[in-house]
Amino acid sequence: MSTDSATQPSAAPASSGFDNDNQQAATIGDSARDYLNRLRGGDMGSLPAILGLVFLVVVFASLNDRFLTTYNMANLVVQAGSIIVLAMGIVFVLLLGEIDLSAGVAGGASATIIALMLIDYDWNWVLATLAGIATGAVIGLAIGALVSFLGIPSFVVTLAFFLALQAVPLKLIGSGGSLRFNDPVLRGLSIKNVPISVGWIAAILIVVGFAGLSLWRYRSLSSRGLVHQPIGLVVIRIGVLAVIVLGLTFLLSANRAPNPNLFNISGIPWVLPVVVALLFFWTFVLTKTRFGRHLYAVGGNAEAARRAGINVRRIRIMAFVICSSMAAISGLLAASYTGKVSPGSGGGNELLYAVGAAVIGGTSLFGGRGRAIDAVIGGAVIATIPNGLGLLNQASYINLLVTGGVLLLAASVDAISRRRRSSAGV
Repeated sequence: MSTDSATQPSAAPASSGFDNDNQQAATIGDSARDYLNRLRGGDMGSLPAILGLVFLVVVFASLNDRFLTTYNMANLVVQAGSIIVLAMGIVFVLLLGEIDLSAGVAGGASATIIALMLIDYDWNWVLATLAGIATGAVIGLAIGALVSFLGIPSFVVTLAFFLALQAVPLKLIGSGGSLRFNDPVLRGLSIKNVPISVGWIAAILIVVGFAGLSLWRYRSLSSRGLVHQPIGLVVIRIGVLAVIVLGLTFLLSANRAPNPNLFNISGIPWVLPVVVALLFFWTFVLTKTRFGRHLYAVGGNAEAARRAGINVRRIRIMAFVICSSMAAISGLLAASYTGKVSPGSGGGNELLYAVGAAVIGGTSLFGGRGRAIDAVIGGAVIATIPNGLGLLNQASYINLLVTGGVLLLAASVDAISRRRRSSAGV
């Protein structure tokens, strides 16, 4: 799935996150018309995934009154955590037009290392977690080196690692065995909640911080006479974020225990701040750093990027290192959710769900287009399907059929959008 061909578009795509820098100061109406023009040109972004998520929520909520309860919403957040984190890592290799088939089992192998460090060597959770992430980084370094220096297709390399890495937990744990993942901090990522006061403080800081940065950027660009978005659109974005963040905090701060008279379950699950922190970090990396700009350039046209002086090999290696490191964090969250690590950890449908989440969220399979937020939106769609069908007591095969259909639809939208962009000369 390499994009080295010089026939690929040389310009970084609009969905890279830099498109806002090219918008003229105008009214909200002008911005809306500009957005409609981009849609007609094939730049769909995350719109199909958002519409699909709304559709699923409406359908499941109408069929089962338990779907929109705060108890189920909190469960949905926890269930989606590991998929979203793995999808964020997959986004980096997809941006290059590559693929990593070993990401799921890399997460399982890294989680096994974390569990062994905790149990057999009595390491604290910080050192054990760092050891697991380092394991993922080494795996990604090996994959990236083979793809970049030897020119082996990433499909072949990662398929080999997919098979080989399954031997790691099998050897260390043994067939049929498992390791308990009961560290109070790491296990608490899935079963414990942020104190309500801390959750509200964090939510308010996020909204205020986003508002401050958005308004500062608007004032900075307008004062220098540079192109910028209309102030009305900036205010609307701040308002939408405030409604989502503060609304979610309000809902999850209520007691959601099945029997609230006997015990209390309230607060944001710890997995959510982890996902949000990773989202902010990788969004910053992709949109505000030289590495991020180079990543989009290589994904758009590797040969043009090489001639422009970009170290294409280094960018490819770093993308695979990031992917496998995120896979390690995903494996940690999955182990936290199940409470154990087994030889089959990471070897099921985790990778397929993560790739599906990235593509459904708007990341292109052809390289050069994608954002970290795509993984969050797509992961929410992927997690909503089994959650809603489970409440409806549907058979497992229905879940697989629906998920496969949604992924196929997303890939079709991506292909059609790419064809329309090509026809429009974008």
